[in-house]
Amino acid sequence: MKIMRFLDETGKVRYGAPTAGRRARLILGDILGDYAVSDKEVGILKSLAPVDPPNILAIGLNYKRHADETGAAYPDHPLVFLKATTTLTAPGAPIILPGEAPDEVDYEAELAIIIGQTCKHVLEKDVDDVILGYTAANDVSARDCQKRLDKQWARAKSFDTFCPLGPMLVTPDEIDADNVPVRSILNGKVMQDSNTNDMIFSARHLVSYLSRQFTLLAGTVILTGTPSGVGMARIPAVYLRDGDIITVELDGIGKLTNPVVAEVRHHPASISVGTE
Repeated sequence: MKIMRFLDETGKVRYGAPTAGRRARLILGDILGDYAVSDKEVGILKSLAPVDPPNILAIGLNYKRHADETGAAYPDHPLVFLKATTTLTAPGAPIILPGEAPDEVDYEAELAIIIGQTCKHVLEKDVDDVILGYTAANDVSARDCQKRLDKQWARAKSFDTFCPLGPMLVTPDEIDADNVPVRSILNGKVMQDSNTNDMIFSARHLVSYLSRQFTLLAGTVILTGTPSGVGMARIPAVYLRDGDIITVELDGIGKLTNPVVAEVRHHPASISVGTE
């Protein structure tokens, strides 16, 4: 089943199963618990990210050809990092090039996993029982921060708007996470064109591995890594610029499209601080 999170025509946040046009059948209950799809249809005013996650976990260097293009050895265990939850961005919302580091912002098309129930120490054979669904993600990254300025990943991966997610989640019964075509398209040009079958660690392995390190809270998003074709590995390098349109496309899930805009800084009037 395909599930969307959206604002209805009254501005209320809803979950629904999309139908024809910009309409959906309302989902009743708790999407992270017991829920059912009703017969009532409502209009979709605005698409939202499929969940509002308590944590965003992510994996680096998880595609063989991406490791090859960066000259890195294949890791012997998943390389885990975190993205701030303030990176979360809806389909169609802008990716903002941060004023602090606007010059080397890169795209990364990824399959994302959404955890459906709080869990710990999950065996690989039981992983499907704890997954709510899969969606598309863009693990936007400021490469200058990542590679030269900070030499670690926290700031590079966590500027505001650096995690577009959506447009919908697809339940595990409708998708084979080990065989999903993954593409990124920049201004109409295909930049990444791969498949999750090139991943070093499978989606199920990642969930099991992460559950042994952390408690996975219901709603947690896991980004599974990006394939080859990223901007920093190209000659010359290709980075996101003001006015660009970047799309992440995963077969069976859909297209996640976001415009790119430069940050506009607002300078408030000076405030004098003193004593009476």
